[in-house]
Amino acid sequence: MALVAVTAVWGSTFYLIHDLLGSMDAVDFLAVRFTIAAVCLLLLFGRSLRTLDRRACVAGVLLGLVYAVAQVLQTVGLAHTAASRSGFITGLYVVLTPVLGAVLLRDRVGRATWVAVVLSVLGLAVLSLGDVASPVGLGEALTLACAAVYAIHILGVASFSTAELATALSTVQMVALAVGCSVVAAVDGVGLPPSTGAWWAVVYMAVVAGAGALWAQTWAQAHLSASRAAIVMTLEPVFAAGFAVTLGGESVTSRMVLGGGLVLAAMYVVELAGRRGRGADDPPLEALHHEP
Repeated sequence: MALVAVTAVWGSTFYLIHDLLGSMDAVDFLAVRFTIAAVCLLLLFGRSLRTLDRRACVAGVLLGLVYAVAQVLQTVGLAHTAASRSGFITGLYVVLTPVLGAVLLRDRVGRATWVAVVLSVLGLAVLSLGDVASPVGLGEALTLACAAVYAIHILGVASFSTAELATALSTVQMVALAVGCSVVAAVDGVGLPPSTGAWWAVVYMAVVAGAGALWAQTWAQAHLSASRAAIVMTLEPVFAAGFAVTLGGESVTSRMVLGGGLVLAAMYVVELAGRRGRGADDPPLEALHHEP
């Protein structure tokens, strides 16, 4: 449920980001957004950093920098490809997460998870691709690299996160994320939001969709395998379509219904497997609490 809430929040930001990028540089937006988020987490949970040993602290910094790379790749790639195609290619982390987990970490991936992966990809394709038929180019390559980096981040969080360390680990990640984005933005100077409305949008995305979402993801992944988490997070475009209908005035289309239904079916398959014994790819909770 925590991950579902995270994807709902992420889905609500599509229109805000689209409007902001019309008046603000993309990397500047990331730097300001994540700096605010980092300050919030430090003020609220700074004391929790004392619970981290050196290994966990280094892991948090590396995970934050990995997430920063993914954000920059996605943002730059979006400038060179259609938003719909970018959304689909980014969502391919649902495939890359179990594949990389099996190759790099020798994770066991159950049959139900692979079925859910196929359903999720089909759902993402129906939701995102539409009539886009432009050739593959730089934007697509950058976005595919972004999806791979997101998959690595999901695997990393699953490897290092525990319920007890989630707050401290998410705080360290956010600080590293803010520093990484700020360094990239500082190359040509960091521009601030141009209006009061833009500031409110950035603050919402920093506090709710930034600090709150990263904490919730880190905590939730202490209780889920990386593959299951990736499948749940494919709900993001479903929520984005829902907000587009309810707030953006768009009409419900058969593509939305079919694509959203496939993603929901994927969630049902993987969660049903979990309830029948947590599935072959999902170890017991105590196995997720790694020893130093």
